[in-house]
Amino acid sequence: MRHKSLAEFGVAVELAEPHAPVVLFDKVCLAFDEKVILQDVTFDVRAGHTKIFLGASGAGKSTILKLMLGLLKPDSGTIWVLGHRVDQLTETQMMGVRHHMGMVFQEGALFDSFTVGENVGYKLYEETTLPLAEVRQRVEEVLGFVGLGEHIDKQPSELSGGQRRRVAIARAMAAKPTLLLYDEPTTGLDPITSLTIDAEIIKLRDLEAVTSVIVTHQLRDAFYVATHAASREGVGEAEIVKAADSKLSEADFVMLKDGSVHFEGSADELRRSTDPYMQTFLS
Repeated sequence: MRHKSLAEFGVAVELAEPHAPVVLFDKVCLAFDEKVILQDVTFDVRAGHTKIFLGASGAGKSTILKLMLGLLKPDSGTIWVLGHRVDQLTETQMMGVRHHMGMVFQEGALFDSFTVGENVGYKLYEETTLPLAEVRQRVEEVLGFVGLGEHIDKQPSELSGGQRRRVAIARAMAAKPTLLLYDEPTTGLDPITSLTIDAEIIKLRDLEAVTSVIVTHQLRDAFYVATHAASREGVGEAEIVKAADSKLSEADFVMLKDGSVHFEGSADELRRSTDPYMQTFLS
């Protein structure tokens, strides 16, 4: 697969050192006029791990994703993504970093006038020099991964809400990103359909080695992703199982409150917290 190189966007091609964080926020602050959005936010995300952001509406969760994507710049602090200090990059340079990122939006954000296949392959059609036949092959591959291969030539309007959300995940993974960002991926879906989306997130992380950052207020889904793992024997179907202790340590929760990090820790630490604010949120 041939993308434009980072060098073509004026960005050094060296990515993060081995074992370095894929994402690092260091004392990041952001305010709009007098309203403080983020205050001294610090965290990191390790390769292949999952970071799940929780918090009340307006706590700054989605702002975190926009900062990672370079859509917003902080007032102070530093932000590193894939080895690049993105708070200092120009928009043109940031395009090079985004080549290695995927984004799943809250409502799927599919193009209604495109087929499912055209939606999934959009980034490859627009931003690479791959032959059309190779793009089609990759689109078929990722749609098969999310169990929607037979829907490639349908319109999004012909699909259910859960299927459209899975198409959005396929589109995000089509260009083989290193880092996938999810903004409320199960909002508006029924519990059974939400579990199918959770399973896709887990499969991408464990079978495709994708680092995941998830913003959600759906506690059930957050805990499910953090405490389960995907495995596959040979070429068979992937199986979702309870995560081993070693895997549990690869998923962290961050609770934001009034723009600051109120809690950071594992699913078990979150459940056992006696903090009054945490108890109210978890109830």
